[in-house]
Amino acid sequence: MWFKKIIFLIFFGIGIFLLVQIIMPVLEFEYWELTSYQQNVTLLSPDPNSQAVGVTIRNQGDFPAIYSTKQPLEKPPYSEFTVQIPSIGLAPTRVRVDDNNFDNNLGHLPGSALPGEVGNVFITGHSSLPEFFRPDNFKAIFTNLIKIQRGDKIVVSAGGQKFTYIVQGFKIVNPSATWVINPPDNTGRYLTLMTCVPPGFFWKRLIVLTKLQS
Repeated sequence: MWFKKIIFLIFFGIGIFLLVQIIMPVLEFEYWELTSYQQNVTLLSPDPNSQAVGVTIRNQGDFPAIYSTKQPLEKPPYSEFTVQIPSIGLAPTRVRVDDNNFDNNLGHLPGSALPGEVGNVFITGHSSLPEFFRPDNFKAIFTNLIKIQRGDKIVVSAGGQKFTYIVQGFKIVNPSATWVINPPDNTGRYLTLMTCVPPGFFWKRLIVLTKLQS
């Protein structure tokens, strides 16, 4: 009888541990949303009700993602570049140009601007539960993105050049909000990062808007 009680307590303890591992990231996200997010939120587009031309919502694995059929006016001069975010410990990370798939790299939305160009460089990456984060795990590469702050630097290396973007603010949107790929204006040079939130879930999208340092 005592043996069964011990087995029960072991499995009960494991269950509580796993539950805490799932619940804590959600609670941390809710706290972040009530504090840091509210201080850094910014309007990303003059018209949130507008639709982006040439993009749709399709399933990327088991969750909805923005998918683009837009083609660049000319062939990009390179097939990939890197993004680095020192403030959250993200080392230079590979971004595939004009790639809707971001399972093995960060994805640069086809048809969006290239680094340094006028427009919006739109980059998507996965997030997951914090314990799954590793620099080489693209299923969780943007897990720590919620730790970023306004004023932080995003360093992009592309085509032999280095570009520094400054975080302007955040926005949490529904997965269907395709308008977030539009730049806030027609003259600025922007870069947007997108991932699922809370980490490990795909209920909402975190949008981080940055602007090229002048």
